[in-house]
Amino acid sequence: MYAIVEIKGQQFKAEEGKFLYVHHLGDVKQGDAVNFDKVLLLDVDGNVTVGAPAVDGAKIECEVLEPLVKGDKVLVFKKRRRKGYRRLNGHRQQFSKVMIKKIVTA
Repeated sequence: MYAIVEIKGQQFKAEEGKFLYVHHLGDVKQGDAVNFDKVLLLDVDGNVTVGAPAVDGAKIECEVLEPLVKGDKVLVFKKRRRKGYRRLNGHRQQFSKVMIKKIVTA
């Protein structure tokens, strides 16, 4: 059993017992329960239900394992040749680690 769920504009494949790194959820604490109700596709033992745009009554119940996880550093380097222009900019994306507890079907 799995579901395709949209969380903060990104789509994830959610299975019970697995964990996801989603965009930072803001004011959540470790151990909090979070529900995501925008389930786009639901697969129950080979029986696939596709929502239009979301499956009615389906939701994903999650637990926050780590509210703030920093991703790898990405360096952005800009240069114009022969002009003396060089810029170096770094960025670390913030994520939240959530554990899928239960997939509730309609």
